Amino acid sequence: MAVTASSKPSESEPEVRTAAGVLRGGREAGLAVFRGVPFAEPPVGALRFAAPQPVRSWDGVRPAVAYGPPPPQSGLLGASQDTAGDDWLTLNVWTPDPDPAAGLPVMVWIPGGGYVSGDSSLPEYDAGRLAGSGVVVVTLNYRLGIEGFAQIDGAPANRGLLDQVAALQWVRDNVRMFGGDPGQVTVFGESAGGGSVAALLAMPRAAGLFRRAVAQSVPGTFFSPELAADIAAACAAELGVRPTVSGLSAVAPDRLPAVGDAISAKTARWRERWGQITHRPIPFAPVVDGDVLPATPWQALADGAARDIGLLVGHTRDEHRLFSLIDGVLGQVTHEQTETALHMLAPHPDGARLYREAFPAAADEELYELVNADWLFRMPSLHLADAQIAGGGQAHLYELTWSAPGLGGALGACHGLDVPLVFGNLSSGQPAMLIGDPPSPAAEELSAQIRRAWTAFAAHGDPGWPPYDTDRRLAQLFDTPSVVTAYPEETSRLLWQDHTFPALPLLVR
Repeated sequence: MAVTASSKPSESEPEVRTAAGVLRGGREAGLAVFRGVPFAEPPVGALRFAAPQPVRSWDGVRPAVAYGPPPPQSGLLGASQDTAGDDWLTLNVWTPDPDPAAGLPVMVWIPGGGYVSGDSSLPEYDAGRLAGSGVVVVTLNYRLGIEGFAQIDGAPANRGLLDQVAALQWVRDNVRMFGGDPGQVTVFGESAGGGSVAALLAMPRAAGLFRRAVAQSVPGTFFSPELAADIAAACAAELGVRPTVSGLSAVAPDRLPAVGDAISAKTARWRERWGQITHRPIPFAPVVDGDVLPATPWQALADGAARDIGLLVGHTRDEHRLFSLIDGVLGQVTHEQTETALHMLAPHPDGARLYREAFPAAADEELYELVNADWLFRMPSLHLADAQIAGGGQAHLYELTWSAPGLGGALGACHGLDVPLVFGNLSSGQPAMLIGDPPSPAAEELSAQIRRAWTAFAAHGDPGWPPYDTDRRLAQLFDTPSVVTAYPEETSRLLWQDHTFPALPLLVR
């Protein structure tokens, strides 16, 4: 490991002693910042497709001023293809006060990206403004795509989730030295990060590692082992190898994301076998394998698995518009596309008719957006709150209804809009294009409000509005101005009230 001889730390180069060795970071805007901190050994060579292994210790002082390399990942959404190094399992820490006596709340961010992309070095995840509110913020990387989530013979399931658990164990063992309280840890994440948070709530291996959870735009896609194995077999066949550790280990890690992309591009050929995930191509997701993940989050929470963990959960109003833009159908959805979406995704054999009757004034495009948003993010997020209540726990519910002014205002309150608002990065990173340039005073105030809510929840479990219950169904609507009112998507809620979001099956064996 790259280390330097130990010397007296300066105010501008703070040092912290972790269980594995001494780290030297930097200072930015009054915060001590440590980047590229390893929390597990690189998962390559003999450790490839294995559960994460504890990082080896080092002598001297290890510089922690640069982000670690991103895990190999899909390039479909413009993610970095930089493969410089294999030390993918690193994290980053921002702290207002690296004093073991500080006892600050800790927030651990899990990036999203459809379980195929995600990189904690992205500028939208810079935690300087969030940590400036008086919390220690940790952001992390985890294995993605085939490396992290494919169901491979001879490998543990959900390796990406196991990486997240390893990062949380590192936080438990080391965050006090950065000024954090290991008994006041909140995990938070959006999209696949929100799905990961939901999974962690259901995982015995994650028990006791965090006290609170913020799940933003939780996807409803969790796979059965049979479906995941069939997708892995298709990926391996694309490479001409078997879907085993030995077969896939013969393929360089940086080649695997392109295989996942290729399968995504032609999922329609497997529609009769894979079903709904071929509509919005989703080749990888957490697998309900019965061991690492014993049950879906909705089942686990309803059974009381997270009753002692505070939950803040919600979604944006117009979740799917971003994907319609990416797909090139925004503003031009056809009747046939709407019918296909309704028949594939609505939660009842007669779902297409029920949606049209429930939204009689909605044209095809609105129905297309609604059923996609409800299936993928809105109803899974709502049902997570319902499951937490059913299991004897407490949940706070929100919906982001503020329409993004960027890109001509065409995307409304779309997927991902919450990320720049939560971190306060309104003019840097890809999602900032949703905010508009320059950010308006209204955007700045809304961001400050959301950051206050998230950090207050991390500190004492109260984001500033009443808990959700099944009588009043109160939710915080983030807008200008924000209001607390009954959850507004009641029509969708009633359409989906009997759906259970089971693990998605393999339709044809």
